Amino acid sequence: MIVTTNQLYKVAYKKFAVGAYNINNLEQTMGLFRGNVQSKAPFIIQLSKGARNYTDKRMLEAIIRTAEEIFPEAIFAVHLDHGDEQTCYDCIDSGFYSSVMIDASHESFEENIAITRRVVDRAHAKGVSVEAELGMLGGVEEDIKVDEKHACLTNPDEAVEFVKRSGCDSLAAAIGTSHGAYKFKGQQSLRFDVIEGIAEKVPGMPIVMHGSSSVPVEEVQRINAAGGQLDPSARGVNEEEYLPAARLGVTKVNIDTDGRLVWTRVHREFFRDKPAEFDFRPPGKVFMQAYADFIAHKNEKLGSAGQLDAVRATL
Repeated sequence: MIVTTNQLYKVAYKKFAVGAYNINNLEQTMGLFRGNVQSKAPFIIQLSKGARNYTDKRMLEAIIRTAEEIFPEAIFAVHLDHGDEQTCYDCIDSGFYSSVMIDASHESFEENIAITRRVVDRAHAKGVSVEAELGMLGGVEEDIKVDEKHACLTNPDEAVEFVKRSGCDSLAAAIGTSHGAYKFKGQQSLRFDVIEGIAEKVPGMPIVMHGSSSVPVEEVQRINAAGGQLDPSARGVNEEEYLPAARLGVTKVNIDTDGRLVWTRVHREFFRDKPAEFDFRPPGKVFMQAYADFIAHKNEKLGSAGQLDAVRATL
């Protein structure tokens, strides 16, 4: 069942975080639904501009609608990740999306507000909610690249004005994470002081955490052992910090890179161990189950596992 993002937020706020997972193909979609049904968790499917252009946006939408029929017990929202203004309008007008993210964080504060306000007005007229970003994460995600020297944390005082004037429904905040596989060198924690500051000054506002993959050391090691060349020092967000952040107001946690690592590990190991194999379906089956297990594990860490009945009771 497709629901609005706001419906999920109302149940989750300061209790648990809803996992927001990016998908690009059929195998990811099947693993995603299996893992969430397996762990009885509500979830958010995220489609990026890159995913919508990978084949055709209609293909992904059809796959999701079919998955909804195959897994009638699933409860989820469909979200545009990191959209520009025109892509947001396209998704709003499609009638398929629960919410869109307008990312104008690279613009000036005033221009960010103006762009977000335009998207909000158009989205709310169609019953679609809007996620906006204030502050800038470093790292690389598809066509988004921000040097660490230009990254900046979200200012809680600015967040008050931004939310009031833009009318956004959730706020993607820069709280110490970054995009991609190369987030941290060594150990680094989330900026819980920034999370607390935003939650205190904008009470009730769902905070969204981007760049939240944990980049498991074991995944990196296994990929490299199967011929990969990932930086072994790559580190991500500590999974044990998901739930404490959720209880402060982080209501949506975006996870993309970790899923790509699972895909890479499964396929590298499969063809290393079976070099004469050429059928892509056997590793695809292995990946779907591995991805389902990965999703179920993440939901345990987010606190969303077992929350499906609580969400269903509110609908």
